[in-house]
Amino acid sequence: MNPESLIASAAINVGLAIVILSLFSILKKQPSYAPIYYPRRLSQSQSSQPSQRHRQNIPDFDEAFTVRRFLPSLSWIRRAYRVSEDEILETSGLDALIIIRLFKFGIKFFLVCSLVGLAVLVPVNYCGQGHLIAHQSHLAVSHHSLDLFSISNISPGSNRLWVHCSCLWFISLYGVYLLYKEYNEILSKRIQQLRNIRHQPDQFTVLVREIPFCNDHRSRGCCVDKFFSKHHPYAYHSYQILYDGKEFQELLGQAKSIERKIEDLSKRSMGKKQNETMGNKKHNETPLLSNHSHQDAAKLASHEEKLEELHHKIHQLQSENMLKEKELPVAFVTFKSRLGAALVSQSQQHADPLLWITDMAPEPRDVSWRNLVIPYRVLPLCRLGVIVAASLLTIFFAIPVTAVQGIAKFEKLKKWFPPAMALQLIPGLSSIITGYLPSAVLKGFIYIVPFAMLGMAKLAGCISKSKEEIKASNMVFYFLVGNVFFWSLLSGSLLDEIGQSFTHPKDIPGHLAIAVSAQADFFVTYILTDGLSGFSLEILQPGLLCWDAIKSCTYGRGKEKTPYLYSLPYYRIIPSVSLSVLIGMVYAVVTPLLLPFLIGYFCLGYVVYINQIEDVYETVYDTCGQYWPYIHHYILIALVLMQITMIGLFGLKSKPAASISTIPLLLLTLMFNEYCKIHFLPTFRLLSIQNAKEFDELDVKCNQMEFNHESASIAYCPPCLRPLNVMESEPSYSPSIVSTSSI
Repeated sequence: MNPESLIASAAINVGLAIVILSLFSILKKQPSYAPIYYPRRLSQSQSSQPSQRHRQNIPDFDEAFTVRRFLPSLSWIRRAYRVSEDEILETSGLDALIIIRLFKFGIKFFLVCSLVGLAVLVPVNYCGQGHLIAHQSHLAVSHHSLDLFSISNISPGSNRLWVHCSCLWFISLYGVYLLYKEYNEILSKRIQQLRNIRHQPDQFTVLVREIPFCNDHRSRGCCVDKFFSKHHPYAYHSYQILYDGKEFQELLGQAKSIERKIEDLSKRSMGKKQNETMGNKKHNETPLLSNHSHQDAAKLASHEEKLEELHHKIHQLQSENMLKEKELPVAFVTFKSRLGAALVSQSQQHADPLLWITDMAPEPRDVSWRNLVIPYRVLPLCRLGVIVAASLLTIFFAIPVTAVQGIAKFEKLKKWFPPAMALQLIPGLSSIITGYLPSAVLKGFIYIVPFAMLGMAKLAGCISKSKEEIKASNMVFYFLVGNVFFWSLLSGSLLDEIGQSFTHPKDIPGHLAIAVSAQADFFVTYILTDGLSGFSLEILQPGLLCWDAIKSCTYGRGKEKTPYLYSLPYYRIIPSVSLSVLIGMVYAVVTPLLLPFLIGYFCLGYVVYINQIEDVYETVYDTCGQYWPYIHHYILIALVLMQITMIGLFGLKSKPAASISTIPLLLLTLMFNEYCKIHFLPTFRLLSIQNAKEFDELDVKCNQMEFNHESASIAYCPPCLRPLNVMESEPSYSPSIVSTSSI
């Protein structure tokens, strides 16, 4: 990629970001767009008591048509930087705070790396003679926009490579230090958060699966009661058996559909009556019902009759005799203390390990009810199928990635496809196509991947929505590493070197070394597109704007707008940002000029997602930081990949001593990873006996223990046992115990 293409990409992305963010700052001031840009705050004000609504910080709009209302402003950026971590932790939980800490980690890490790179590595690279030696050796060298400032400009065997080795050690150790500090701080916040939310029912509840059916009892529920009364008599409190609610859910869906039809018919009939009454009054006539009104009344009566029949069937399903036939070998068992629940969840209950399987229950609103229906013995097959499906998607996605690299390598494309030379007839068009189009097309393809992976993760049988999103995050991250990073690198190298490797086989290592650093310009454009354009579109939400416009002009005309409230998409944010961390780390020593772009990427992402967390996204569950071990793992993969890449580059640059000097650093990083697994990871997965005992003692002092386990015993009510009016009135954004759509 030539400098003109890189400049064109930067100009387009910066221009789009300025336009989009300016438009957002204007639309955010308009009261009609409050359901899009303030849904979280609006829902909080609606759900709170009137006397407490002043605390919810309801947006204060300027109703008058003033010039200030239609001018762009930076007030939302200033507000984002004033939000403290404690405020995010209190209002949105530790999981949301981890997203912000990930951006802060990127800012702190790449700021130091940029100072080292720009002050030390860039002058060393620029003064190298790699290109001059390559020309004198009659090697075909491809000039790229960042070559003179990258390690490719260092001649083979040069002692300047020891500067790169020293910087690699410093950057790696600094990254390890930041990771240790982050892990330690987030762990302390997790313990503090668990202490602050001592009334959570999941701390008293254990999920039990593979419950055998006892012949001497009429139901599995009786087996559960007998088993835990016998083996845990002092800790056991109560149980809630689960039922197969598929038929119930189908009937409930039919009932809701008929209710919507009744509501539409009622509104239409009322409108027609009002129009006919007004028309008859003008002519001093007696109001008469039309034939259409009689037909609507007949339909209305028919729908009401069907609805009554469905309600009767649902009540029959909820009767005790019918429920016994639909019992599942799954139950939520509540204990009188956290200590009892922790001991049961962390121990084997039966000699056969495939019976009475226990795990700590997820919090009630996090339960994935539909997956609890899946037999435990079938789960390995479900997980294997998901892995195969994700692998196939990753493999087939290599086709568009290769096509994108073909666009980026325009000089090679002209030789293989001569009609492409026509693009040069329009000044600047080729620079736009090679600079901006590849990263924009790639980002467009990638946008659908997180949603596809989340759909696959839901088929894996996870017991909670958070575990589904964590699994989706893992699959998306490895997908991005495999396709966006590795395959872009390999396909770019192959396209760049094809035709030369066969004529000069002995020069293959030199060509590959140049091609690896030459891909930096493509990743610069990717970071610009993902950061400037991607984050700007994230905060503008053009999809919701279009949907709101369509809705306002059609069936939603004249109706009061409801907030467009959605949960924070961890599965989409974490892998994408982690990939940017990986790209930055791999190129921190290879091409330091990429790092300033990353600082801008993380700064913009920081303010955008603080705004989204505060005003837009609803926190529907809180795992108390269980996302961080996975983020830590992604960053460690980036560190290891950086070191392996540099070992290879030092070897290709005929400096084996530098490669050997990097091996201890790689081993040290792997040892640090094992240390974190031993020292930090278990506390994230389990509630320790010590902490459980400590929290119990605090509750005993406050006389809250009995209230807590009594509340936990009724928190895990299956959807098929809840009253119909509760399920019908519960909004999708409600932070209540569980939503009816989970089953």
